[in-house]
Amino acid sequence: MTGQTDLQIGADASLLLVDDDETFLMRLARAMEKRGFQTRTALSVAEAMRLIADQPPAYAVIDLRLEDGNGLDVVEALRDSREDARIIVLTGYGAIATAVAAVKMGATDYLAKPADANDVTSALLATGDLLPPPPENPMSADRVRWEHIQRVYEQCDRNVSETARRLHMHRRTLQRILAKRGPR
Repeated sequence: MTGQTDLQIGADASLLLVDDDETFLMRLARAMEKRGFQTRTALSVAEAMRLIADQPPAYAVIDLRLEDGNGLDVVEALRDSREDARIIVLTGYGAIATAVAAVKMGATDYLAKPADANDVTSALLATGDLLPPPPENPMSADRVRWEHIQRVYEQCDRNVSETARRLHMHRRTLQRILAKRGPR
């Protein structure tokens, strides 16, 4: 697949990756560089805004929720600086309302985490009104559920009772799910 996508990247292969998960960000940056992109990374809204002001990229992958603000602010700033930029919004929250907001702000596409480099590349390079092809190995519904539970659990500072309340689950049921290894 790498050979195919290299041919489709425009003359300007600059790519801005914005995510507050540093491990994910670095892994994605390496994978995108192997696919022919020239990547720059930012861990915050403020850092992303500085990079956009310095040199607006042709492509961007932006996390919706960042520690210091909302990724939609970065989408808006990039769209104002460079109208032709292809912007993908990544999020762990696959809600219709946030997808609509992201597209209205100027995002080209919207992907739920965890998306791999192939998914991101397909979304960035998709042309016209065609949707990118479906992923070769999509996450199972059980895995998506488990990932969502883990994210809410972490956001609740690993408090089982608070997580159970927010997810509208019985605390013991949640404890059993958390004790198991995640599905593949």
